[in-house]
Amino acid sequence: MAADPLSRVFSALADPTRRDMVARLTVSDATVNELAEPYDVTVQAVSKHLKVLADAGLVSRTRQAQRRPAHLETEVFDLMTKWIERYQRRAEERYRRLDDVLASMPDDVEPTAPRQPPKTGAGT
Repeated sequence: MAADPLSRVFSALADPTRRDMVARLTVSDATVNELAEPYDVTVQAVSKHLKVLADAGLVSRTRQAQRRPAHLETEVFDLMTKWIERYQRRAEERYRRLDDVLASMPDDVEPTAPRQPPKTGAGT
């Protein structure tokens, strides 16, 4: 069963090396060799990371003469942003409701200890 696009994106970004590559691609397109420079891994390993990012729709590869730079596909960030913002709004609404309840409570009420459940059971 194929994962949905959002799951593929979050799965691809779960790896810190891939997150770093995405961050570097926000600055400029880069070849596999350029992306491999700061890491202590093989060019083949970087190619595998790029394939995961490409399968998730985060990067694409183009051909420019002898170069094949990786390019960041920003549309995928819209998908992530919409998902995050939806749940952020829900959480903020929940906290607003809690704030409203707390604001409506009188200030002079003494806190009470939680009630203990009645003891029941065999042998008591």
